[in-house]
Amino acid sequence: MTFSIAGVCRETGQFGTAISSSSICVASRCPFIAPGKGAVLTQNVTNPELGQLGVRLLQEGLDAEGVLARLVENEAYPEWRQLQVLDAAGRSAVHSGAQTLGIHATRQGRDCVAGGNMLADSGVIDAMVAAFESCDAELAERLLAAMDAGLAAGGEMGPVHSAGLKVTDRARWPVVDLRVDWHVAPLSELRMIWETYLPQRDAYVLRAVCPDDSPSYGVPGDER
Repeated sequence: MTFSIAGVCRETGQFGTAISSSSICVASRCPFIAPGKGAVLTQNVTNPELGQLGVRLLQEGLDAEGVLARLVENEAYPEWRQLQVLDAAGRSAVHSGAQTLGIHATRQGRDCVAGGNMLADSGVIDAMVAAFESCDAELAERLLAAMDAGLAAGGEMGPVHSAGLKVTDRARWPVVDLRVDWHVAPLSELRMIWETYLPQRDAYVLRAVCPDDSPSYGVPGDER
């Protein structure tokens, strides 16, 4: 019930994920990022604890294959899980258990990894990776381009309702963490939110690290 992608930008050190699903609130339980270390996507019949464990293992220095092996080893029901792991070197590892739903696929690309289940066509994932690899914009744009390509290639077998975009940079928190929890066109809505947020993104980081130099919020009551 999900298609997703994780990617890294070697120039900036950013890691990010983008995801969409026919289920509600997909971004609350499937994408996990360890800033500067990598990303984990846990989906199909989702166990969010696998994402949390994967982040800890990436932070401990395990590579993608090592993290995936530990996740599968520690999961009581690996046959129900679909996992993608991306590490700091851009290496990836994937797992689709025997009970992965419907048409499903994973694809390991250059500095990215993508996967999905209940797909309209297995070529959806190929289209996502191709779009990511051919886009030369910043990481968030590359991830959104991949999602748009996946949707254009058929997306899920049924309509999608939720989506999310998450990117970490030099800060220890996600500098981009945008969600659409329920919408008739969640990826279009997600892009609108991203385009609205982008001009303000750096100001929110500055407010955290250097509030004396931060710009005003431009709202009533803020007279700086």
